Amino acid sequence: MVGVPEPHSGWTFITSHARVLAAIADNPNARIRDIAARCRLTERAVSRIISDLEQDGYLSHTRDGRTNTYRIEPDKVLRHPAEAGLSVASLLSLLVQDETDRVRRPVAP
Repeated sequence: MVGVPEPHSGWTFITSHARVLAAIADNPNARIRDIAARCRLTERAVSRIISDLEQDGYLSHTRDGRTNTYRIEPDKVLRHPAEAGLSVASLLSLLVQDETDRVRRPVAP
């Protein structure tokens, strides 16, 4: 089992909601535990974020046995007025690693 994420102080460029969305875009079948570890969040925080994203129509899921498969709505526009007109797909194009990049540059543990 993954331990509690290390605390972080200070500000960051990317919100936790964007991190979770990018992790799901990278692996739509990821478990909450795996998303939490990747995003360095607690499982409870990830569950809450997924609920937020589903409630506002950015994300949906289907259940197959014990596995969730998430579906992102790529054409949904971002919420903040400063990003008016930008889609989720535009954001994810910046955040999700391209498979070719992942093969060339493996992520350090």
